[in-house]
Amino acid sequence: MIALTFSLITAAAGLAYALWCGLWVLRQDEGGIELRPPYLAIREGANAFIRTQYLTILAVGSLLLIILWITPQFGFLTALGFAIGGLCSAISGMVGMWVSVRANVRTTAAAARQGLPLALKISLRSGAVTGFLVGALALASVSGFYLLLYWLNDNGPMDLRPLAGLGFGASLVSIFARLGGGIFTKAADVGADLVGKIEQGIPEDDPRNPAVIADNVGDNVGDCAGMAADVFESYAVTLVAAMLVTSVTGIGESVDQVYPLVLGGTALLAGLIGIHTSRLRSHGDILSTLTRAVLLTIVLSAIGFYLASHWLLSDSTTNYTANSLFASALTGLAVGIGMVATTTYYTGTNHRPVQEIARASRSGHGTNIIAGLSVGMASTLIPTVVIAAGVITAYTFAGIYGIAIATVALLSLAPVVMAIDAYGPVTDNAGGIAEMAKLPREVREVTDALDAAGNSTKSLTKVFAIGSAGLAALALFGAFRLEFGTRLDGVSFAIDDPYILAGLFIGALLPFIFSGIIFKAVGKAAASVVEEVRAQFKAHPEILTGERLPDYARAVRMLTRASIRGMILPGLLPVIVPLLVAFVWTPLAPPGSGAQLMGGILIGAVISGLLLSLMLSTGGAAWDNAKKYIEAGHYGGKGSPAHMAAITGDTVGDPCKDTAGPAINPMRKVLSLMALLLVPFL
Repeated sequence: MIALTFSLITAAAGLAYALWCGLWVLRQDEGGIELRPPYLAIREGANAFIRTQYLTILAVGSLLLIILWITPQFGFLTALGFAIGGLCSAISGMVGMWVSVRANVRTTAAAARQGLPLALKISLRSGAVTGFLVGALALASVSGFYLLLYWLNDNGPMDLRPLAGLGFGASLVSIFARLGGGIFTKAADVGADLVGKIEQGIPEDDPRNPAVIADNVGDNVGDCAGMAADVFESYAVTLVAAMLVTSVTGIGESVDQVYPLVLGGTALLAGLIGIHTSRLRSHGDILSTLTRAVLLTIVLSAIGFYLASHWLLSDSTTNYTANSLFASALTGLAVGIGMVATTTYYTGTNHRPVQEIARASRSGHGTNIIAGLSVGMASTLIPTVVIAAGVITAYTFAGIYGIAIATVALLSLAPVVMAIDAYGPVTDNAGGIAEMAKLPREVREVTDALDAAGNSTKSLTKVFAIGSAGLAALALFGAFRLEFGTRLDGVSFAIDDPYILAGLFIGALLPFIFSGIIFKAVGKAAASVVEEVRAQFKAHPEILTGERLPDYARAVRMLTRASIRGMILPGLLPVIVPLLVAFVWTPLAPPGSGAQLMGGILIGAVISGLLLSLMLSTGGAAWDNAKKYIEAGHYGGKGSPAHMAAITGDTVGDPCKDTAGPAINPMRKVLSLMALLLVPFL
């Protein structure tokens, strides 16, 4: 109980810090009257989208909640866990976004009046609201629900399967939030670029572009609310998976079940210190400041993991020593560092891959696309090897439980990682507001410096989310396999079984079908934006001369409808497939084959989903930064033929890195949790 109390206290500390950061940000100056029109338009557009999106999610979630409640194999506790997971995921995204859309104008005002240090502090503390809400709510929800199950246990054997319901609720909200926000933001970005930059030759964030407000709204609903729900879900699901593994295998006592929660609490405190002590040194680099916060968090977490392991497990009857579990936790941190280092190489403007794409842009649009695809595919090599090595190492130390602990350790960095990710949309919007308010060039130089660092951190956090999602899905598969081992003797998951092989093909197919549907939705939504912007320019030529303001709200409403429609089918795909296996295939097939088919689907989706999401996310970021490299003055700079080709590459890369690639993460976990919940029917 002491360990459980520790995790709840640290979660409360994280929530308190998020509240303090939010109140501090809201006390800062909003700036002059010239900043209010674009700021209010962004705020109203983001609120309208989130309201529509979460009402849709509420409708789908309510139906599933009722089904879980009335089904005897699940019951009230699983339904309650589903509601808690979904509610906490929604809160982490909505509250974080609510603060971020109010921090953008304050960052602009600080950049105009007091310069870079205060603007950085405002944007980073705004990001900390999202980051610590994600980490603290994930820890609090899992710890609190576990405590409820402990009280209801009444000294009997604990059934932790209702925890899978909590993970499923978080995953369901995450997949819809990631999809809806991703479709909105990339359709707006692509539509604004195609007509504004390419056809009309006007700058990014130019107030004459009718899609510019929608583009800024998209930064918040995609990169803040969507990413927050994604990482919250990964963290909560990983904690649940680790606890389910101990429950199914029966290793140790309840101390093994709360050990992941202690690791999460330890890293949350380390992240609080890392973020709060970050300061921009004189003549310092912004990205270096953010990187120091992450590195300090990792070092403090490693020290805390060692102390927590020896404090909690020294007298435990666990099958694994404190040192072996501590080594598993360190393995998770090492995997994260390895993936981040690789991403920095493949997406950094000062490294060869991005420069090769920029160089290829000189010969046209097609060669830019070919070079970007090459970089994206090549970028999967080292992260995949790092993850494979991490899996083997963690398993050597502590079996499947070691893999789960490594994943928990990696995701325990979520508060600080999400803080520097949510910092990005604030600085991006701040630059847009400065442009639309026609502030002096020196103000835009400050916001551009902040935004450049934000683009780098967003690339890193996407890979963090992909790697952790892959490990989390693997841990869930371990729980699925172990659950069947206790329920059904004779079920084999050998690779030479025809049902396993068939499942591998189906599972490997799903991320491609899922991504294809998403690309189609982004393309249709972007096409509608292009037509709307062209129509406004044609109907009112005075928009381009600055004599008339565009109808920003019309573009936002159009995109909201398109993104909500586009998210439904791909969001339901990982729910429908396990249902078909459980209720269509299993009753007609030989006994045990349903479990084998589902097991093959899970592992196939984990492998192909990991590779595809890495390729899409890293390749898309490389396309984006190749454009920025040219805009910095290389190969002819802005307006050159190479720049036009790079804009096309960035247009292709946008839905890769911000919609399809990241959305594969929750898709795999929804699939895994549905399979885990449907074990009684397989």
